[in-house]
Amino acid sequence: MRLEPIERSKLDPTNDAEFYSFPRFVTHVDEGFIDQLTNLYRDRLKPKTRIFDMMSSWVSHLPEEMKFDHVEGHGMNAEELAKNPRLNDYFVQDLNQNPKLPLPDRDFDAVLNCVSVQYLQYPEAIFSEIHRILKPGGVAITSFSNRMFYQKAIQAWRDGTELSRVELVKSYFQSVPGFTIPEVVAKRSGAPSIMQWLGAGGGDPFYAVIAYRAQV
Repeated sequence: MRLEPIERSKLDPTNDAEFYSFPRFVTHVDEGFIDQLTNLYRDRLKPKTRIFDMMSSWVSHLPEEMKFDHVEGHGMNAEELAKNPRLNDYFVQDLNQNPKLPLPDRDFDAVLNCVSVQYLQYPEAIFSEIHRILKPGGVAITSFSNRMFYQKAIQAWRDGTELSRVELVKSYFQSVPGFTIPEVVAKRSGAPSIMQWLGAGGGDPFYAVIAYRAQV
């Protein structure tokens, strides 16, 4: 599934750097989502390893008890990244302008992307970079809910359903030779989407698509 040019478009085509120039010290999902994500990290990550937290912010949702050799952060706002206590280092880069990561080949045991994949206009290039920087056997975890900055999400995401978005992220992994078959962890919300948007109960839906760099 390769995206057509129109599917990569955003309602707000202005420079993303302007949109993210002011820090947002908020969480973009509810506590239930965060707990599920932290538990998933607890299950799939290993202590004393190297982590790349892509498209991060002021919090990484990593398990507090797990200590890593190095956590590299990336995002669009330096103030947010500077406040993140789990990051050993970080850099700011607009991946829609430059998808090439300034990171060595086979350097990380895990690459994480939390609630941000919907903003990537050239995900094939980014997922190729994820594969490049992962060590053989390393894991990539892409998590998302149904929330977004609507004007900055690509059309393929905006116009899709929750299940079609899962298939979209799976296709990103499948576009790169050398990833294992993507695995999906899903917990749909008990409330209709419109009720979630209005702040009603039911909790945010939780989705994660997981793949590993093949050992060979």
